[in-house]
Amino acid sequence: MKDQINDFIHYLVVERRLADNTVVSYKRDLNKYLQYLTIVENIHSFNDVTRIHIIHFLEHLKDTGNSSKTLARNIASIRSFHQFSLREKAVDQDPTIHIETPRSERKLPKVLSLPEVEALLDAPQISTVFGVRDKAMLELLYATGIRVSELINLNIVDVHLTMGFIRCIGKGNKERIVPLGRVATEAIQKYVETGRPELLKRKKSDALFLNHHGNRISRQGFWKNLKKITADAKIQKQLTPHTLRHSFATHLLENGADLRAVQEMLGHADISTTQIYTHVTKARLKDVYKQYHPRA
Repeated sequence: MKDQINDFIHYLVVERRLADNTVVSYKRDLNKYLQYLTIVENIHSFNDVTRIHIIHFLEHLKDTGNSSKTLARNIASIRSFHQFSLREKAVDQDPTIHIETPRSERKLPKVLSLPEVEALLDAPQISTVFGVRDKAMLELLYATGIRVSELINLNIVDVHLTMGFIRCIGKGNKERIVPLGRVATEAIQKYVETGRPELLKRKKSDALFLNHHGNRISRQGFWKNLKKITADAKIQKQLTPHTLRHSFATHLLENGADLRAVQEMLGHADISTTQIYTHVTKARLKDVYKQYHPRA
């Protein structure tokens, strides 16, 4: 059974070419599923799995405090695996047929107001090499809306400052070109000319953003820095690495940007994913109305 899951993971990496984080998520879900089947249900062949066993597993996830969103993701992983196994003739039937995916509540993403964005972007101490780097990273995130994983994977050749754009590789190894604003360009230029050479310390690296060892900065390293910068900026909201991405999209739409253009810049495969930001702007309009209209 473990070998069948490994075959599926290999298929996701080699044929589907899914992003590393997505593959890790599939692997985690399916290993949890396998553990439940073998230990709780005493099943040692995927041919013996029935719809009832999968329902029991989902009930187990729910009873252990998992959200409907987590349940939906696990169902997607299990369904993809069983469909693959059936296509490969490793099993005789697909037990996921007629299993419904629970509707997950789509929470509106938290975004920063324009004054909060200004406070955050001005918080790094640009008198230090790390402040110059952090300033460039934050300006780039807000200017382009790229994901943090895309940010840390940028190489020096991916940034075209004179032309005013960056080239990044998103989910599914899809390449996209995103425009770069003047302020972000200046911040990156300063980092490339003064900060990066100092961090490089005679090493050789293709990475754009480096840590204090002269290696590519990690997601965890960026997240740690962001929490400190948030505290320095005296922002009370809980920030995530995606907050600037959400703010980028929301502020563009609030100022009249075309939804399709925002979809393209964010690298969303489906426009329905981008449409969540139209709900955010409507919610913000309601808040403004309630706050300022005398008869609200």
